Amino acid sequence: MQHPEERDPETTISRRTLVHGLAVCAGATVAGASAALAQGGPQAGAQGGPVAPPSTITSPPRDFSPRGAPTTYFWDPDIIAVDPSFNDLAQPNTAIKRLHTGLLWAEGPAWSAQGRYLLWSDIPNNRQMRWSEDDGHISVFRTPSNNSNGNSFDFQGRQLSCEHLTRRVVRYEHDGTATVLADSYNGKKLNSPNDVVAHPDGSYWFTDPPYGGQLYEGEPDVAGGPSNSGGKLNPRIGQPAGFVPGKRELPTNCYRIDPSGRIDLVVTEEQVPDPNGLCFSPDYKKLYVASTGKGPGDTGPGGKGDMFVFDVGTDNKLSNHKRFSDFMVDGVKCGPDGVRCDVNGNVWCSSNAGRAVGYSGVTVWSPEGKLIGRIRLPEVCGNVCFGGPKRNRLFMAASQSLYAVYTATQGAGPG
Repeated sequence: MQHPEERDPETTISRRTLVHGLAVCAGATVAGASAALAQGGPQAGAQGGPVAPPSTITSPPRDFSPRGAPTTYFWDPDIIAVDPSFNDLAQPNTAIKRLHTGLLWAEGPAWSAQGRYLLWSDIPNNRQMRWSEDDGHISVFRTPSNNSNGNSFDFQGRQLSCEHLTRRVVRYEHDGTATVLADSYNGKKLNSPNDVVAHPDGSYWFTDPPYGGQLYEGEPDVAGGPSNSGGKLNPRIGQPAGFVPGKRELPTNCYRIDPSGRIDLVVTEEQVPDPNGLCFSPDYKKLYVASTGKGPGDTGPGGKGDMFVFDVGTDNKLSNHKRFSDFMVDGVKCGPDGVRCDVNGNVWCSSNAGRAVGYSGVTVWSPEGKLIGRIRLPEVCGNVCFGGPKRNRLFMAASQSLYAVYTATQGAGPG
């Protein structure tokens, strides 16, 4: 019989881990911080006394993996109803599950309704992964992926993908060919398309921040470019023969790809600096765009971890530009990244709270911009999407892992 201490640490909580976890929780209680831990609060003493070190251990300790012990609670303790209305969206008697781990930076989850699988990007590993709904099998879906980031599916079930390395947006056709939808604007090469969504009129809308201009997630500029101003980095290292590196030439804008192929500028850097995730409301009358922090060599205004919302006119012109939320929760900046709407117009957004343990995961907002719920994860979350046969399961691409949880609502739009 295998000794408990020799089991896979990703799938089994050993006796030593359990004892250590209980000890940490006990220490937090002594420090007067157990209530804060249960709600994801900062690990601080009530009167500024001794504090316990930050911990991601849920009380009781848990194993998120598929082979973890069954949960013993009706409501998952890491799904927090900030407002009572969230109880109508959260699904009782279900738990957050870690479906896979071992990635470098997970991004761009997208659900194929026809294929009944989830695909997502592992950007630094230059590959796309797939999780099959029928048996939970994990496989490499596409490699190389050109350091793809955001993915989605259009209304015809075709995959859309934003590529950092090649600085373009592509569509994979049903016959297996790939179509380049956008790689430049007004004769200038794009920065590094980040996220893309389909519109019922056949157009595609995408963001173009500079995050691909770094070694880890794409390739730096040629010598003298914003992300390689000193010229000490060689962007050709690790690339195939004949690879031609680029140079950042455009501000961080958002664009619309018309069905005719024309590329239109729809959101400027001044309106939303460093745009990242984006999505439409269920009726396609509003567009949400996350504004993240500055990218490599960014000389523009720089995002501040906010989200903005626009009204979308029948002529595809945007108006009524305003801040949707500053994403400050309990004094903690829960920086937005990927975003999706449910069928009721609520906004589900991945949360990057940095070192603020207990605040990374997902934040959920009403259409009016009121925080109504949170999902705590032990890792920073980069992007989310709804999927599953009923489109009622939230998939969360979080740093090194893929998580999922069932909800009591459905995602709006394809993929």
